[in-house]
Amino acid sequence: MEERERRKSASPAPRALEKELTFDQVVTLRDLERFGWELKFVRRPPFQPPIPVIFDPDRKHYAVIKEDGSLDEAESLNIR
Repeated sequence: MEERERRKSASPAPRALEKELTFDQVVTLRDLERFGWELKFVRRPPFQPPIPVIFDPDRKHYAVIKEDGSLDEAESLNIR
């Protein structure tokens, strides 16, 4: 009998998430990736633009890339 893996992947690939970002957000992300930052997920609040959340290499700090490409490390997100 053939066994199939029934679990789904936990999150989409980071490059797939980038399709939801603005040009300015992608430029900022590319700059930060050179320093080890990584796009982890994109929040999609109803009736609002997507919110990309990135983590530092040590995974101790996170930041949000705003629509204009600016970085907001003081954003208060409830991360579970």
